Amino acid sequence: MTPFTTLTGVAVPFGAANVDTDVIIPARFLKTITRAGLGAGAFATLRDDPGNLFDTPRNAGAPILIAGDNFGCGSSREHAPWALADMGFRVVIAPSFADIFAGNAYKNGMLLVVLPQEQIDRLLVAAADADVTVDLENQVVTTAYQDRFAFAVDPFRKDALLRGQDEIGLTLTMAPAIRAYEARLTADRPWIGGAARAA
Repeated sequence: MTPFTTLTGVAVPFGAANVDTDVIIPARFLKTITRAGLGAGAFATLRDDPGNLFDTPRNAGAPILIAGDNFGCGSSREHAPWALADMGFRVVIAPSFADIFAGNAYKNGMLLVVLPQEQIDRLLVAAADADVTVDLENQVVTTAYQDRFAFAVDPFRKDALLRGQDEIGLTLTMAPAIRAYEARLTADRPWIGGAARAA
């Protein structure tokens, strides 16, 4: 994964509440064995409208999405954060997120920022014509209009995002310790390590 430190860019002022994973990526787009190309189906129902918010010249390819309460509710499909990432989003800012969606998003390198509704309302206005900055290290969202909104983030998830490391990457950093443990286990208890079966 790419490390996340500070991101400045266009923020799509979506703002809708209770957006479920079927809105984020409709089921008809799930007949794939790869993540690539899922962005084309992201928000497909909404993007069928030629004047939709996501495909305007300013918002197309934006890295930040400002959403409403309970974003990512519904089914647990991991395709939802995959589709958002493939569309270009690296951050979603909302008052709250569905738990399973939040877990899937973090595991795929996406930062979710929780802010109170009044701050979301301010961002929706500010993002209409100015970039937004999300600073993970200092845990703050700022705008060109001097808005400054602090946010909380789980320390483990923050560290993983800052280092660009998913759970598999974290496990691989422990490979020497794992190999040492397996060598000790084989020496001390060969029947567990498989040595007895090999004989």
